[in-house]
Amino acid sequence: MKALTEQDIRASFVNCSKGEAKRLAVPRDLAERPWDDLDFLGWRDPGAPDRSYVVAERDGRLIGVALRFPARQRGYLHRSMCSLCLTTHPGDGVSLMTARRTGQAGRDGNSVGLYMCTDLDCSLYVRGRKQAVPGGRLQESLTVAEQIERTRANLCAFLDRL
Repeated sequence: MKALTEQDIRASFVNCSKGEAKRLAVPRDLAERPWDDLDFLGWRDPGAPDRSYVVAERDGRLIGVALRFPARQRGYLHRSMCSLCLTTHPGDGVSLMTARRTGQAGRDGNSVGLYMCTDLDCSLYVRGRKQAVPGGRLQESLTVAEQIERTRANLCAFLDRL
């Protein structure tokens, strides 16, 4: 992914108003992000524990999506799998992220959800740059490049549903 500026990020949002996009908390560490290893930029809002954001490149343009997830997570006795990168995490490491749909459907209150890594570091898990807990990445016959492509395709499918 190419490096993004705050202006790029704020202009990319498709499921919130321009005012909401202007007020949302953009990461302060954009210059330090590992852009070459990212398929999308994802971050949690430090001021709102139930909000997170994803910005991805799609068909030559940026698409930003505001997400919500439950502030209260399930217990730590189970493992869940991210639908994007297929990494498993214990406890609250995977959350159901919901995004308001675009257009009239969103104004009517409709949303789309997907189970995602709560820290939104899917790109780093797939590339082995960040380690999940032991057993978090399953042994696969796909190459890393194929796993990256699958993660991107899963994200694009989610964005298409919006």
